[in-house]
Amino acid sequence: MTTSEQHDTTAATREGTLRPPLRRFRVAAFVTGIALLVLVVVMIIRYGFGNPTPSAIYSPIHGAIYMVYVALAVDLAIKARWTVWGTAAVLLAGCVPFVSFLAERKVTHRVQAHPAY
Repeated sequence: MTTSEQHDTTAATREGTLRPPLRRFRVAAFVTGIALLVLVVVMIIRYGFGNPTPSAIYSPIHGAIYMVYVALAVDLAIKARWTVWGTAAVLLAGCVPFVSFLAERKVTHRVQAHPAY
């Protein structure tokens, strides 16, 4: 087996290894993005209309959703061998409305383009 054949086999194996964690991350990023948008609405209701009840109910749910996002992002980061700064940027993207959608697209393209990345 030549070096290029070994590299192709390694890249194909690595891509197959990254497919499930990437899929889980993509779902988590989408759910987190939606959850952030709902949180914005809940905060408007709380501070704009003086009703803290929806916030009291939804905030812990949102926190749990974000923790799942963090766990799945770190799992993918370890398996894809991201840098610490790249991982931190993806984790912070889950804190800003709409940014998690952008991060999901960028991560998906980067992982699919460079499976050994």
